Amino acid sequence: MLFSSLTFLFIFLPLVLFIYYIAGKRLRNSVLLIFSLVFYAYGEPKYLIIMVLSIMVNYIMGLLVDRYRYGQILIKIILTTTVIINLGIIGYYKYTDFFIQNFNKLFNKSILVRNIAMPIGISFFTFQGLSYVIDIYRGNGKVQKNPLNVALYISLFPQLIAGPIVRYETVADQIHNRTETIEGFSYGIKRFILGLSKKILIANNIGLIADEVFSIMTPKLSVLLAWIGIISYTGQIYFDFSGYSDMAIGLGHMFGFRFLENFNYPYISRSITEFWRRWHISLGTWFRDYVYIPLGGNRVNRIKFLRNIFIVWFLTGLWHGAAWNFIIWGLYYGFILIVEKIFIGKYISRLWKPFQHIYTMFIVIVGWLFFRSNSMIYARNYLLVMLGLRGQALLDSQSIYYLIQYRYTFIISIIAATPILPFIRKQLREVSIPYFENIVFYVIEPVLLIALFLLCIMYLINSTFNPFIYFRF
Repeated sequence: MLFSSLTFLFIFLPLVLFIYYIAGKRLRNSVLLIFSLVFYAYGEPKYLIIMVLSIMVNYIMGLLVDRYRYGQILIKIILTTTVIINLGIIGYYKYTDFFIQNFNKLFNKSILVRNIAMPIGISFFTFQGLSYVIDIYRGNGKVQKNPLNVALYISLFPQLIAGPIVRYETVADQIHNRTETIEGFSYGIKRFILGLSKKILIANNIGLIADEVFSIMTPKLSVLLAWIGIISYTGQIYFDFSGYSDMAIGLGHMFGFRFLENFNYPYISRSITEFWRRWHISLGTWFRDYVYIPLGGNRVNRIKFLRNIFIVWFLTGLWHGAAWNFIIWGLYYGFILIVEKIFIGKYISRLWKPFQHIYTMFIVIVGWLFFRSNSMIYARNYLLVMLGLRGQALLDSQSIYYLIQYRYTFIISIIAATPILPFIRKQLREVSIPYFENIVFYVIEPVLLIALFLLCIMYLINSTFNPFIYFRF
């Protein structure tokens, strides 16, 4: 089920909110759990078994970790088993066919590819299961004796399908003790509508451009058209994913949960290091705290430091998908980050700030080209066109059409990708004119939010299926 679907907006969400709030405090977790399982089973009920298996395994392992945490050998066995089972689940469904295909090519074999379908959101709920057990071991959250609470944490529908990855330590106390308030509920509605607008009004529109351009063979692209295509995708993936995160955070507030932010205007960054502090924060911090730091982080010699960086970024790329373009995308960032940290970081920081931004966005855009392309050959040829090294025309009628037809969408995208609007909102709050703040924030803002919501509904009624990009991860 999609957040950006009429079924969710007008049937599922009103129903779960109604039942949740008429239920007593003791029943609210059960209500959320039941609706979360229904939400996940809506598309493919058979995959619900996989998630229930993940819940059972991590519940049992959590109990064992809590009981035997001081047994030096036994606790290592338990933690290792937890990691193997969780990664085994995700490995089987997500990477089996990829490994078979590459094994066949490498050794000239003909092992039959199994065409295993991947359960939606498996990368997210397996990482949350691991977080539960590891955080219990580290003392960052109390073990849940009730298996239904573990099930709620792993299956909670606002963040189940495409994140953010909610670590157990973040919500351990909220599972038992959370307060639903009118202010929190109102903020949740606002945040949800803004996220829905990002997805429907911006991501879907510029996504059409990206899809059309990337369907064209590279010899037929002009230089400008190639740039329009990849810039459109750069905007699409940000507004699509951050829009989903906004909706998830908003839904969490409606039910009293406080999830951490997942994006912080990454496209205003002035270095790749800063970019990855602002982009998909929950994934970056997960790999940092559960992989990078346990490996030694940067408190090791130069060789091990390089090893740690490449392990983390290899895994980051592989996490995104069972394809070489994702792995190369991850290693690409690992290489760039090493170059920044060791060689050029101090020089970049001395540049004029607009040049720092141009450098960062060029690296990011090229990275999204690797991420979006179906093959590295296509990505290479596309990049050569972007750089004007394939002899193609600088522009053509199609590129001019996109610039004219979608000019307002591009302008809105640029504004929405920066903190300009929050800055203006903050300044308006500081204006000391009688009744001004009440008019702006209690009349004008709600009217604008209602208008955005109605506009989204109009688009949904006339649109086709519009899944989130990160559903496949």
